[in-house]
Amino acid sequence: MQKRYVIITGANSGIGRAAALKFATKGYNIVMACRDMEFSKTVQKEIVELSKNKNVDLMQVDMSSFNSILTFCSEYKIKYEKVDILIHNAAYFNHGEKYQLSPDLIELTFATNVFGPYLMTTLLKDHLKKSDDPRILHAGSNIIKHFFDLKTKIIFDNLQGEFKDSRPHRVYKMYCQSKMALLMLTFRMAEIFKDDGIKVNAIQINGAKMSKRTIKKVKPWWRPIAWMQNLFIPPTSYMANNYYDICTSDTFQHVTGKLFNDKLEVMQVTPNEYPGFFKQVKRVLGSSVYPTYANNKDAMDQLWELSAELTKHYSVHSTYNI
Repeated sequence: MQKRYVIITGANSGIGRAAALKFATKGYNIVMACRDMEFSKTVQKEIVELSKNKNVDLMQVDMSSFNSILTFCSEYKIKYEKVDILIHNAAYFNHGEKYQLSPDLIELTFATNVFGPYLMTTLLKDHLKKSDDPRILHAGSNIIKHFFDLKTKIIFDNLQGEFKDSRPHRVYKMYCQSKMALLMLTFRMAEIFKDDGIKVNAIQINGAKMSKRTIKKVKPWWRPIAWMQNLFIPPTSYMANNYYDICTSDTFQHVTGKLFNDKLEVMQVTPNEYPGFFKQVKRVLGSSVYPTYANNKDAMDQLWELSAELTKHYSVHSTYNI
């Protein structure tokens, strides 16, 4: 088997860890892109032992820091000749936290979940082009269901702390908007990278089991809810298998610019109209459609231009034609 290289961000816990184990078990060369190196070294060792695959590398990256991403990508390109699969799995979501800025003075949720992945993909584009079957997968979330309300939009005017001291802030709301933004990036990247043969897709995650380590990080009042939620969510291996299939199966070799549900069905956009109460409930509870706002060209253009502007000092590829 020809060497295949897989980068997975946030590969030290949850679905990311399960995905790293899945790919390693199948003989892929894995690069675990993680922030907490001390903890991740233990996970790396476990994956090597369980998979019997020694080609599991660990490289440090903080997805909220552009400088950290630049360093990671520079070091990766020295060590490896290509990228076959890039999985943006890492995400920031911490209940109850106040408005926080990243090292680059960007709202922390968006910096980690949107602009970080944009920059990493941009910096690795040439290495992706060296693969004979390059694929990118974005880990989405069913939290975007809030955009079924046609009044809901991404708020762009407070992403650099413009109103951090005067406007109410909820991490939940920012996480929701960041995941919608990531889906928009999926669609736009798929268009722009199509001629290079790079496939870009997203998968909608309905929830992920939280580890004991993760639960300890959240506010005490949220922990019982997290434990209860864990009872009804499939094991992390379930979604990890989906990651693997989307990124390796011949079935999806030529599929790009799509959002998959957990059954690996391509989700469809809803009409831009309010369907009535009962149909709306069906949309929210189901997993066959996504909000029409995801295809809003004006918002997509604004997001792409902002992503390019914020990362321009770190990437020579941040000015793709739209």
